[in-house]
Amino acid sequence: MKHRPGLRTSLSLAGAVCATIAAVAIPWQPAGAATSKYEAENATISQGTVATNHTGFSGSGFVDYTNATGSFVQWTVNVASAGSATLAIRYANGTTTNRPMTIAVNGSTVATTAFNGTGDWNTWATANVTATLNAGSNTVRATATTANGGPNVDFLNVTDGGSSGTPGMAVAPYEYFGWGNPQNPTTVMSQTGIRWFTLAFMLSDGTCAPAWDGDRPLTGGDDQAKINAIRNAGGDVIVSFGGFSGDKLGEHCSSASALAGAYQRVIDAYRLKAIDIDIEASEFSSGTVRQRVIDALKIVKNNNAGIKTIITLGVAPDGPDDTGKNLINRGAASGLNNDVWTIMPFDFGGHSGSMGQVTINASEGLKNALKSAYGYSDSTAYTRMGISSMNGKTDESDETVSTADFQTILGYAQQHHLARLTFWSVNRDRQCTGDLDADSCSGVSQSAFAFTRIFAQYTG
Repeated sequence: MKHRPGLRTSLSLAGAVCATIAAVAIPWQPAGAATSKYEAENATISQGTVATNHTGFSGSGFVDYTNATGSFVQWTVNVASAGSATLAIRYANGTTTNRPMTIAVNGSTVATTAFNGTGDWNTWATANVTATLNAGSNTVRATATTANGGPNVDFLNVTDGGSSGTPGMAVAPYEYFGWGNPQNPTTVMSQTGIRWFTLAFMLSDGTCAPAWDGDRPLTGGDDQAKINAIRNAGGDVIVSFGGFSGDKLGEHCSSASALAGAYQRVIDAYRLKAIDIDIEASEFSSGTVRQRVIDALKIVKNNNAGIKTIITLGVAPDGPDDTGKNLINRGAASGLNNDVWTIMPFDFGGHSGSMGQVTINASEGLKNALKSAYGYSDSTAYTRMGISSMNGKTDESDETVSTADFQTILGYAQQHHLARLTFWSVNRDRQCTGDLDADSCSGVSQSAFAFTRIFAQYTG
């Protein structure tokens, strides 16, 4: 089968079969909801001034925070009904120093959020926080926590009803903290608007026990610290199991129940709403292990109310190969109500046309395989599908996935309302500064986070 690139084969790397676990049913993308915009210059301002000396702002100006701890902007916002809401603060920070702020709703702090540098004072980014609002009037206050004060703040967008116009779980690009000079995830959030990451990889420690990359502790280490930072910034994570290299839990756990127990340990450790299992290499090629994974996901579904599962697999240019189709057929025959089947459309070993178009062709092949196995209609099959692309150069000399290809893939996902749109990887979403380092840069000319920003436009 095709798999994620060889840049992942020298380490304990893995791809991504995703199983989304939740205590309650969680939609992959928020449904339509009301979004209201509140300009900072019209809010209550303490130790700050309204300014117009930079470009790109909305309304009649922006708030320039005074360089003082405790300076704040406070908005009065109104929502139709009580519930979860996304608070999106548009800001600029022309320094290289984080200017964190606490975000308080109705007097209670809900998050301490990073406002990292945006490159210059004319470049604006968005920081997102999830909070619970009351029906009717609420106050939202953003208070600087250091002597540097806050960033320049343009406006607050409030999207109520538990949804948002910004990407949610369906757009969770991969990041790997074990190699490739990983990007700071909260910086990625603040500069692109994404809120979710798929974190790789959870592997076997040589037994049927999970460990980050097979050797880092499940909890208490740097991986957990970064997850805490993502959540403190208003985001969340999917944990990815499996992949091309390393010891797979699917092989080291001798039964479906044992494998489900290993998945469950990770779910419980991080209170996960989602897990991601990438089935590749020997885990994919063994019919016994393929069936074990299917059966383990059924157990996880039974034990976790509202669970969603995603299975991610490599494909040929025209869709899943015979082994991939067998995996899908096994899922259907076993009664696995799998929520999302995600393909990795790259490393084809030969293809024709643009990578954007071949991705569409492979996706249509997936649709047909799902229709054949499960009896879905076209529209239902699309809503059970995902795409996990790659940004920039892949292992294959004839494959470069450009930002134009990402736009093509985005358009296809928007047209058919796919369940998932992601890529490998955030680590690589920057231009190389010297020789090509496929672990940590894309190999193409690009601005920082150019690929992430394209997929961040996806709202289901």
